[in-house]
Amino acid sequence: MSVRAQVLIWTAQRISAAVLAVCVVVHLVTIIYAVRNGLSAAEILDRTRGSFGWAAFYTLFVLAVTVHAPIGLRNVLAETFGWRGRGLDVAMLAVAMTLVMWGGRAVYAVFI
Repeated sequence: MSVRAQVLIWTAQRISAAVLAVCVVVHLVTIIYAVRNGLSAAEILDRTRGSFGWAAFYTLFVLAVTVHAPIGLRNVLAETFGWRGRGLDVAMLAVAMTLVMWGGRAVYAVFI
C-alpha cells in the first residue's frame, strides 16, 4: 500500500473516531434523559418517528462506524494474522457494506 493511501486511511480512522466520540456522548446523554424521565420504548419511538434531525444524527453515527470499524479490524487482522493485500481489502469492503446496510435499516425502521 502506498504511503499516500496509508495516510488517508489513518486520517479517516482518526476523523471517524472523533465523530464517534461525539455521537456516543450524545447517544448516552439521550438515553439517560429518557430513562430518568420514565419514557417507555413506545414513547421514545413516538418522539423520534419522522424526526429529520435524529435520523440525520444516527445516519452520521452509522457512517462513522462504517468507516471506523473496518479500518480497525483491517489493522488487527494484518497485525495478528499477517493478512494483507486485495483479499483483506475486499473483506473489509464487505464488512463496511454490511455495517452500512444494517445501520441504514435500523435508522429507517426507527425514524422514517
